[in-house]
Amino acid sequence: MPEPQLLYYKIGEGATAFSTTRHGGFSEGNYGEFNVNRYCGDDAVAIARNRSLLCKTLGIGDARLLMPHQVHGTGITQIGRTFFLLSEETRKAALEGVDALMTNLTGVCIGVSTADCIPIIIYDAEHHAASVVHSGWRGTVANIAEAAVAAMQRAYHSRPETMQAVIGPGISLESFEVGDEVYEQFSEAGYPMAQIAQRRGKWHIDLWHCCRLQLQATGIPAAQIQTAGICTYLHCDDFFSARRLGVNSGRILTGVVLK
Repeated sequence: MPEPQLLYYKIGEGATAFSTTRHGGFSEGNYGEFNVNRYCGDDAVAIARNRSLLCKTLGIGDARLLMPHQVHGTGITQIGRTFFLLSEETRKAALEGVDALMTNLTGVCIGVSTADCIPIIIYDAEHHAASVVHSGWRGTVANIAEAAVAAMQRAYHSRPETMQAVIGPGISLESFEVGDEVYEQFSEAGYPMAQIAQRRGKWHIDLWHCCRLQLQATGIPAAQIQTAGICTYLHCDDFFSARRLGVNSGRILTGVVLK
């Protein structure tokens, strides 16, 4: 029986934080081997078997493995106890069209799917709450990481100075080539372009650094922000990359389970 190979992060004893790799599952081709995303065209049977493997590894039931259908926006859904009292159809609707989840429930895995975009985990040990954020370039321009921290402050009275954050595997500055129109959007959003962009024929933008700046702007100390430093484009044998494999390929799941 395959076993999913996960990249774990140390963010505190009260939480298990991770990103999946491509290894240890049942999917094939550009979805192989380990994909749990239902929205990218993979075989439904393989997805179900991979989900079962992941749930066994995490010690949770399938209904408690939650990931949204993302739209590159800034929508955030809070997962509370009443969520699990809803019908399956209503729960699915609540996960539609959002790019971040947050919870303070134990034994629930909240996660986001990426394949070059930047996943971010935010953990508040003081109030035992967490958020997971999908920050593609559009979400980064729109400051979704800041929105997630603000949502946790409102919902859980979280204090940024006590939070831990992880910036997971995603495309690096070296590999993220963009057009002038994308560069202009970052500039108009107020990013320090001399820090985050380099001209190498075309513009290259450092999404990792953009996310760090956002998190620091909320008050999270730099020393409490980890960066995995793994470029999905350059390491597509281990992590899915839509730019290398095409959109009809698997997705990384970056998630957190509160203990």
